Amino acid sequence: MSGTATTQAGVVTFDYATWSALFPDLATNTNDAQAALYFDQAGDYLNNTPLSPVQNLTKRARLLNLLTAHIAQLMLPVSAGGNGAGTVGRVASASEGSTSVGLDMGAQSVSAAWFMQTQYGAMFWQATAYLRQMRFVPGRSPRARIWP
Repeated sequence: MSGTATTQAGVVTFDYATWSALFPDLATNTNDAQAALYFDQAGDYLNNTPLSPVQNLTKRARLLNLLTAHIAQLMLPVSAGGNGAGTVGRVASASEGSTSVGLDMGAQSVSAAWFMQTQYGAMFWQATAYLRQMRFVPGRSPRARIWP
């Protein structure tokens, strides 16, 4: 399946053709070399090794592609539809005379705020909610102690 070809078992490799088909608006401003670097950077946010908490390679490929799109959107220059370097958050207020813009992250965690800057990051954040919940790994049950 495209997007899950591996050179090492349990690792997703980047497929620019698939990524550009999923995100054509970003592909017009992001070449394959840039997108591959963004994909490598996405691995900093979602483990892309055989020890990843997302063991399904197809699902991990989708999540890594969303992260790659999120990073690509953040890196777009203003002339290409990006928000420009240094502009972080949602526009909370704007005025025209003397040009001022107020930005807001809303009431959310710092981690969530970074992802909520783009639609792709918000989709990733929602899709990985189960990874941010506590996981209970039960130990062995104690042996029954029967007294005479």
